[in-house]
Amino acid sequence: MTDPLIAPIALVVERAFGYPDGLTRRIGHPVMWIGSLIGAAETRLNTPDRTPAQRRLAGVVALALVLLAVLIVTVGIRTILSWFPGGWLLEMLLATSLLAQKELGRAVEAVSEALRASLAAGREAVSHIVGRDPKALDSAGVSRAAVETLAESTSDGVVAPWFWLVLLGLPGIALYKAINTADSMIGHRDERYADYGWSAAKLDDLVNLVPARLTAVLVVIACFFTPGASPSNAWAVARRDASKHESPNAGWPEAAFAGALGFTLGGPRAYGGIVIDLPAFGSGKTALGPSDVLLALHLYRRTLDVLLALSALIALMVLAA
Repeated sequence: MTDPLIAPIALVVERAFGYPDGLTRRIGHPVMWIGSLIGAAETRLNTPDRTPAQRRLAGVVALALVLLAVLIVTVGIRTILSWFPGGWLLEMLLATSLLAQKELGRAVEAVSEALRASLAAGREAVSHIVGRDPKALDSAGVSRAAVETLAESTSDGVVAPWFWLVLLGLPGIALYKAINTADSMIGHRDERYADYGWSAAKLDDLVNLVPARLTAVLVVIACFFTPGASPSNAWAVARRDASKHESPNAGWPEAAFAGALGFTLGGPRAYGGIVIDLPAFGSGKTALGPSDVLLALHLYRRTLDVLLALSALIALMVLAA
């Protein structure tokens, strides 16, 4: 059984320290290791000579093999750690590498700071956290892109990993990150990945169903502690606009942030020179600037506080049972 203190302590430790840059330079990051497995499997199995049906089957097999490898490693580590007093503390430290509170906040704040210096600097900073063409963005576009990424990643970079950590411990959070990484790498609808990445995209939708909606609820609660944010509007916009997104999950955190802050997020985006018409969330301010990014960061940090309080409450309830 997972120690109930792992999740709340992991949130505190990761938010304070993050994943050390020196460690990344020396040995990489667990998501990078998982990404290498996914990339190697794709190179071998997603070949042009396969039919669409064969590609879909190959994608299922590849994803199953990656998840099996992650499961074997993490269950093995967890089993070995259970033999030692205090082994759960090391499990907690390993779990922190799969949360993204600190890095997400740092990266989005860097966009605000860079944009205050110049539009070119803002575009460069935002290019590290979005996939769209930064050269096509004006100052408001850069700011919206940063806030949209912050909202989306609050769910799949923080709340969802925490959710699966609470349920299944280190194997749970690692399997979630493997699924989410696979979706980001191969879960696209272009010719190369439409069939091969089908299973990754569908499984990612499934494992994010609860966390995405939970994120919207956490944002609503966080509004009570964020000056200028509206909890009622956050929930109203989330319920009204979340279903506009083609994903069953991605619209919930973005719509909640938009409603909470009185912004309009989403809308057309350019990828690789091609403009994709995406739905808009909210019906408020569109001309965002660096100060609006900081306001969104304030809401993000209060959302993290609410998540920590929930995590501590769950731990206390389990310990008292």
